[in-house]
Amino acid sequence: MYAFCIHGHFYQPPREDPLTGQIPAEEGAAPYANWNERIHAECYRPNAEARNFEQLSFNFGPTVMKWVEIHDPETYRNILAQDQTNVQRYGVGNAIAQAYNHTILPLSNYRDKVTQVAWGITDFEYRFGRKPQGMWLPETAVDLETLSVLAEQGIEFTILAPWQAQAANLDTTQPYRVMLSGGESIVVFFYHQSLSGSVSFQPEITANASRFVKTHLAPAFRPVQQPQLILVASDGELYGHHQREREKFLANVLDGASSEAGMSPTFPARWLKEHRPTRSIEIREDTSWSCHHGVRRWYEECPCAQEGRWKVHLRRGMDRLADHLDQIYFRHVGAYVPDPWRLRHAYGEVLTGQRPVDELIFEHTKRRLPKPVARQITLLLRAQYERQRMFTSCGWFFDDFDRIEPKNNLAYAAQAVALTQQATGLDLSDKAMGDLKSVVSPSSGLRGDQVFGTHLGRVLGGETPSKSLAGK
Repeated sequence: MYAFCIHGHFYQPPREDPLTGQIPAEEGAAPYANWNERIHAECYRPNAEARNFEQLSFNFGPTVMKWVEIHDPETYRNILAQDQTNVQRYGVGNAIAQAYNHTILPLSNYRDKVTQVAWGITDFEYRFGRKPQGMWLPETAVDLETLSVLAEQGIEFTILAPWQAQAANLDTTQPYRVMLSGGESIVVFFYHQSLSGSVSFQPEITANASRFVKTHLAPAFRPVQQPQLILVASDGELYGHHQREREKFLANVLDGASSEAGMSPTFPARWLKEHRPTRSIEIREDTSWSCHHGVRRWYEECPCAQEGRWKVHLRRGMDRLADHLDQIYFRHVGAYVPDPWRLRHAYGEVLTGQRPVDELIFEHTKRRLPKPVARQITLLLRAQYERQRMFTSCGWFFDDFDRIEPKNNLAYAAQAVALTQQATGLDLSDKAMGDLKSVVSPSSGLRGDQVFGTHLGRVLGGETPSKSLAGK
């Protein structure tokens, strides 16, 4: 059986002003008001109209999916319905979840890993109406603790790059089982390296679907009498945005050119129904798909992104601030809630609007708290939401600090500090500013403490942080 799978990772960095929740006008996105609108028009809507989400394996970043839900409900419902078609047809769906804030999980502590996975699962269940079998790890960044967290929360499989396997002769046509501590395990699919790279970075490869199938996809199969799955992984925005009209190429490959060549499109959950892993493998920890130097790109200068000396200072400053925020959260919330971290893990139900925050607090305390106490816990939960957002991977991905992504991460940090001060009277701004002075843009000289201070001034000056994502 010759089967293939194309996985689309649909995600964009958050572009909303962290304070107002609105996306500022972005001139480069013309004729659209911002890049979300442009990418949606060029990619998400056309792929939904072509019914490509029915044939793909895909994940959608929760923050992007929320934007689609608000701005184009018809396309949003169309995407969900295409996954549901597979559930009804095969008993399993082709959509998989994603860790919530696109955080580099190997750089996170255990509690943050649990929160990110829990929020990602909650968001997926809310939207797709079922439990996810798979989860996409942001940048496919992985370590054993992350895989253990996935398994603990019921995730059956993930997708990794072939160089993330600890194996000399990896057979990427077969899934593998990774053994974890405590007798648990998780299944890993490894994507086809050369095919995935060619599709992603060589536009001529995807110019013609029939030629792609005959010249590139068919030769990837080995002449052996055993079931084989070729998995191609790429950014979902490739199909229509990064490469124009490639949603048509995708539709042609998935429903036409491949069947003519005797191949069948499938997806991991469906494949596992009939082809359970027969081999185990070890992974290379602290690795990713977009940095061949492990996960260095997200905490220090790395050959993948030159001029990144500022990154180590930003990572250190954010880590120290997170520790301070966590201590305050645990001390104040722990006075009323038996397990403050379990409360935070469950906060995804508030983020999706499934329940009011006061109901969630009551569930974890089993009693009605005085209004000032309930308000304090609510503010500290919102601060923890911002504290999670400040580790969004995009803030470290590029060469320069003077970009919207790292500036937004510092804006999230400032909001976490402001909310914590509002809840407890404790001011962490001086500690944060001291650490962020060393974060300096190599192009403009802009400093991290300046960005942090500007946003903090906006909050303290009377502007109100948006409640649309953090719950009311």
